[in-house]
Amino acid sequence: MSDEVMDLSPITLEGETIRLEPLSIEAHLADLQAAGSDPEIFRWFTSDHSDPDAMRVFVEEALEMQAEETAVPFATVHRESGTAIGSTRFGAIAPDHRRVEVGWTWLTPTHQQTAANTEAKYLMLRHAFEAWDCLRVELKTDARNEQSRRAIERIGATEEGILRKHMQTHQGTRDTVYYSIIDEEWPAVKKELEGMLDGR
Repeated sequence: MSDEVMDLSPITLEGETIRLEPLSIEAHLADLQAAGSDPEIFRWFTSDHSDPDAMRVFVEEALEMQAEETAVPFATVHRESGTAIGSTRFGAIAPDHRRVEVGWTWLTPTHQQTAANTEAKYLMLRHAFEAWDCLRVELKTDARNEQSRRAIERIGATEEGILRKHMQTHQGTRDTVYYSIIDEEWPAVKKELEGMLDGR
């Protein structure tokens, strides 16, 4: 696949509950600093972004990756309030292999375990498979993060294995569990996600 086909320019993905907007310091940083102020949100991240300065660095680094076309970051905006309630992104983008990762995802606690995460994953997976024609979408998490693992499995991803001592984090060494969804699985995953969202 060519870079021309896999258009990595910023894009807005519209859902019913949330809207994924191209991440912006001007539009989103203040909201994200408020939404991400609880350190527990970043317990399983490689770094703690709950401090306002750390959140600014998080956003700035995401935008640097966007400029390098190695990521497409979003602010997760609650449509009813117009407030950014978290962030997510496409990363590890490999156009030649038609592969991306969906991750770096967090939500403020009041929107965790709601339709917001399910809808964000649906919008991103649909874009990956239907707009970018991806063959594979990867997801990963700390192997100890049972809530995240259940959420990934719930959307229909297949566990592939654990990379031992894969990363150093602000809490020490982390084992990482990898999941994937591949193109032939997408129609069934899409149907299941749409059913989940219809029942929201």
